[in-house]
Amino acid sequence: MAKLSDFTLDIIESSLIASAEETFSAFGRASKSPVIYEVLDYAAGLTDADGLLIAQANGVPGFLGTLDMAVQDCIKKFGKDGFSPGDICIVNIPYTSGTHLNDVNLIMPVFVQGRIVAYSAIKGHWSEVGGMHFGSWTSDSTEIYQEGLIFPPIKLFEKGKVNQAMVDMIRANVRTPDMTLGDMEAHAASLRVGAKRIEDMCKKYGVNTILEAMDRIQKKGEKLTKLRLKELPHGTFEVEDTVDDDGITDIPVPVRARITISDDEFIVDLRGSGKQARGSINCPWCATVSAARAIFKAVTDTHGPVSDGNFRALKVLADPGTIFNPIPPAPTSTYWESMAFITDLVWHALAPMIPDKLSAGHFLSVCATIVGGMDDRTKQPFAIVEPQPGGWGGALGKDGESGLVCSGDGETYIMSNEVMEVRYPIVVEQYSLNIGDGSGKGKFRGGFGIMKDYRINNSNASFTSSMGRSLYPCWGMNGGGKGTPNYFILEKANQAPRRLRKVAAESLQAHDLIRLRTGGGGGFGDPLERDPERVLNDVVDGYVTVEQAKNEYGVAIDEIQMKVNLGATKSLRNSFLSSPK
Repeated sequence: MAKLSDFTLDIIESSLIASAEETFSAFGRASKSPVIYEVLDYAAGLTDADGLLIAQANGVPGFLGTLDMAVQDCIKKFGKDGFSPGDICIVNIPYTSGTHLNDVNLIMPVFVQGRIVAYSAIKGHWSEVGGMHFGSWTSDSTEIYQEGLIFPPIKLFEKGKVNQAMVDMIRANVRTPDMTLGDMEAHAASLRVGAKRIEDMCKKYGVNTILEAMDRIQKKGEKLTKLRLKELPHGTFEVEDTVDDDGITDIPVPVRARITISDDEFIVDLRGSGKQARGSINCPWCATVSAARAIFKAVTDTHGPVSDGNFRALKVLADPGTIFNPIPPAPTSTYWESMAFITDLVWHALAPMIPDKLSAGHFLSVCATIVGGMDDRTKQPFAIVEPQPGGWGGALGKDGESGLVCSGDGETYIMSNEVMEVRYPIVVEQYSLNIGDGSGKGKFRGGFGIMKDYRINNSNASFTSSMGRSLYPCWGMNGGGKGTPNYFILEKANQAPRRLRKVAAESLQAHDLIRLRTGGGGGFGDPLERDPERVLNDVVDGYVTVEQAKNEYGVAIDEIQMKVNLGATKSLRNSFLSSPK
């Protein structure tokens, strides 16, 4: 066999990534849930025959880092000799390879010449998997059994034939069976796309060449990451923060991290963080590892391909029975409320050391919402499941971005308001930047969160939401100010408006209003050092008032209010820039 050249290796690596991306695209096109085809709340990847990651598509970062562990769960259950061509395994256990029960893994072994050469894997958010409330994930569960169907590694398809008993069980336990089973079929069909691409590659290059390439891809990732580690500041960096509450009571949960960097290791030590919570904010172990992988990749090799080799220098430590490593039957429905802190703790600790790579803190929470019920028009259940965007932190040389999903959500989109209004009995009365609450002040200010108002246009609906960073807004950097909180306001008939940070299956009626408000990012640098022209632009754009320009940024502006009302003319800019600071 001829030696595999670097040129051919690059072609194979790119082809594997393209296979994962085609798998990802196929799921989005075939799915029946808006949370998949509109929001893209899923991830796809490929592993080798041992369950080690070799390629991935861009998807939800929090999911991508768990795919290999889900594959390894299935291998552990059935053994390498326990699969046949056409088998597809389903698994969603949080404590070993899952996140929350809605996030379902489907995994397909890829056979070539009678042997497994790889696994095609997709983790996607199924909008309904049963449980105590509509939409399954909830903010008021106290044990995993209230959150929906638990799938240990089970063969959903055997030799290409669906396990009808499993389908019947799913249909009997979910509130939206057509949507859930439609996603299941799309899930499986997409895996077959990835498998077919790998089979074609093996025919073109030969099985042994593809296997050698998979091994070299991982070794290359490990070598590159070690080189990048040498460029990072070495030493030990510590930080502490606070999660708003334990999911049930108002008792906050302390979290802390100790990051140690050397030439060969990047250790994220989360020991000493709070005990596992009573409520559903617990972050399963594999999600903890995934969150650490996301920030580790960000500070080592942000844009390069991803494989198991990239993470061999990463070590994550967390005590069992804690918020970052819960044990059964701990609930995990809103696991993102703690998972996000893992990435953020490392981010916060290292940002002052590498300000060219990391910004100030961002709004952090997924700010997830469910609006659902029985549609009066169709007499069918409907479910709007989506994350909400917010403000990111200011950074060296730039203001923070506004209206982006949080770091853990990565490639997810914001659902189209027009699509929602056409398909569901709601009206989106407002969708704009959250200028009123502002953002972190700084030489480079934080980005703004959003305001979104849903008016219920149906006789009934239920609303579930969980928004973290409501009591403890995100951090500023290098003298910049803190960000602003996430929250929502419920306005119901004959009731005073309520400002809340979480609610579970709140009953709503026609004309009730949900006002979502996400926070702004933290500021970077001393606000008094902000370029006056940036302040002017913010005044003209309506981001800050004339009074804020003077009081928060130290800029005195003569007669600017009148001129702003008339428009930002050239003379306005000239007179503004010449004003004393």
